[in-house]
Order: sequence, then C-alpha cells, then structure tokens
Amino acid sequence: MKIGIIGAGKVGISLAYTLKHKGFDVTAISDRLASSLDQARTFLGKDILYTDSNVSVVHASDVVAVTTQDRAIQGVAEEIYEKAKSLEGKLIFHTSGADPSSLLKPLDEKGALLGSLHPLQTFPDIKSAVAVLPETCIFVEGDEKALATLSILGEHLGARVYTIAGEDKVLYHLSAVFVCNLLCALFYAGRGLMDKINVDFAPFLPIIRATLKNIESKGPLQSLTGPVVRGDVKTVKAHLQSMKGMELNTKVYRALSEVACEMARERGAISEDVVQALLDALNET
Repeated sequence: MKIGIIGAGKVGISLAYTLKHKGFDVTAISDRLASSLDQARTFLGKDILYTDSNVSVVHASDVVAVTTQDRAIQGVAEEIYEKAKSLEGKLIFHTSGADPSSLLKPLDEKGALLGSLHPLQTFPDIKSAVAVLPETCIFVEGDEKALATLSILGEHLGARVYTIAGEDKVLYHLSAVFVCNLLCALFYAGRGLMDKINVDFAPFLPIIRATLKNIESKGPLQSLTGPVVRGDVKTVKAHLQSMKGMELNTKVYRALSEVACEMARERGAISEDVVQALLDALNET
C-alpha cells in the first residue's frame, strides 16, 4: 500500500510521520509552498517524492490523504478529476472534521473509493501532534469498501477507531468545538475577569485539572458544582451585578448558567421552584 499526502501542514506531516514509523510506505507528499515541503523533509527524510504537483502524488500512490485546509479540499478534488487518469482502485480521503467524504465527488466517477479520517485532537504544532496521536481517537467515514482500509490506518495512527455517518460529521465537529475550542474561549473570558483583580491564571490551574479529572471519571453531569447546582440564587445575582458593563461576559454567564440549571434539574439536585428562581434571576434585565 503506497500512501500519498496532499498538503504538507501539521496534520499531513504528523500522519505521514506516524504511518511511516509504523511501517507503511509513504511515497509522496505535495504542497504549493517550498517551505512546507522543506519542513516535511525534516520529519520524513529523503526517500519520499516531494512535489508541488498534487496529481503526481495521486499517480504515485494507492491511498491519498488530502490534508489541506477544509476550504481547499473541493478544489483539490476538482483538480484531480480534471488532470488524473483512471483512479480505479485508489482510495482518496480527506481529514476534515466537519465535512463528509462526498466533498471529494466526483472522483468516484473515475473509480476512486472516497472517505474521511479525522483525529479527534488539537494540533498546535507537528511535534505535539506526533506525541499525542497514539492516545487519540480516530473517526472514519466513507464508502463501505473504503472503511476497511481507513480503519486499518486509524488503528495504526491512534488509540481507537470509530465509524461515523457522513450526515453526522457537522454535529460531531460541533461537539469537538464545544469541548475544545470554546473551552479555550471560556478560559479566555475567565482570564479577563482575573485581570480586573490582578490575579494571574496559575492559581486556577489546579481547579481546572481537578474538574477535568472528575469529568473523565464521572462525566460532566455528576461533576457540576457551584452556585447553580446548590440553588444559590443570591450568589448568581451578585455575579451578574459584578459584570455590569461587561456585556459579552454576561451573555456567556447567562447562557452557560441556563445549561447548568438544566443539569441541576436532571440531577434532581434542587427543586423546580429553585430552578425557576435561578432562571428568573438569570433573565432579569
């Protein structure tokens, strides 16, 4: 199985590096930027075709991973369709978290098997990506015949492979955004409040780690603590009062506290009257 990579970015290089070190034959990698190919060469060595031609990668490979930014995937597929000869028996997959494999159409008209493979992980740089891939869950989707190969690749890339339907990709990706990207946004909002009292982020790291540990062992519902789940209406009102003039922080606090009210209700932690009192306080203008 000869594997080619289109897109010498963090994802493409880290996947190629991992597969190469697991014994797979990574034969070619393409990118329009010479600097990206130079970076790939430092990780992957000399025995690979480095090129600015995506079609050359397709012709040299049995399996092609399109690891470009999401907005470029369809253009890559159109280029391959226009320039490549028969794609019979080749597997072409992309690594977008939000898009289904159908984004690669009409390559299937030339005989290609289509799929997508997404590591459920955040990749700030190549070295950290390579380090964290072994404990990462891999989500695959695509043609029935493509799934067998994608699953094999996923098993060698990460810790566990999950199969997902193409129509579920957007909700899958949205879930990841909530628990990863927007978590960073939430911490950033909290940091803004800390700045007002001249306290840095470090003292809050132990409680963050403890919360994440609780979530890992008990799940988010049972890990919820704080004024809402205690039914502490007075404190909630005090919080809102302290954020006068901080419209964005107030919006975030109101929305997430309403979610916390639903969690408290589901847990049966407080009475319905207290839940309603909390909701009334959160919606006071």
